[in-house]
Amino acid sequence: MLVKDVNASRFVKLYAMYLKRSGALELPTWVNLVKTGSHTELAPMDADWYYIRAASIARKVYLNNGIGMGALKSYYGGSINRGVCPCKHRDAAGSIIRHILQQLETKDIIQKCENGGRRITSHGQSDLDRFAATLVSESQ
Repeated sequence: MLVKDVNASRFVKLYAMYLKRSGALELPTWVNLVKTGSHTELAPMDADWYYIRAASIARKVYLNNGIGMGALKSYYGGSINRGVCPCKHRDAAGSIIRHILQQLETKDIIQKCENGGRRITSHGQSDLDRFAATLVSESQ
């Protein structure tokens, strides 16, 4: 079973729990204080938001080989409230995404492409496919 065949939100939650339990990611000191972009007013309320974002980014890279920082920043961005003016799109904070990508690279889940962007490694692909198969067997 492949990652694209399972429910995205359930997969991301399962993989985020794995990342948290295994200690694969090292949390930065600023994780409690940082906003996820200029479109948000407060820091995330969920204590595990960093692991969820990392799992989501790993899934995005799996599905879109060669995806870069610009596309990820646009995907995780949102609308900024400008009062009575129409809302406008704002990109997400790049430092958070960059930090997660660097950590996933050190764990050999993703790697940089020659022509820019990131792609999934064979180790990362088998790891994510294993979690997808676990999710399918769990639901049956």
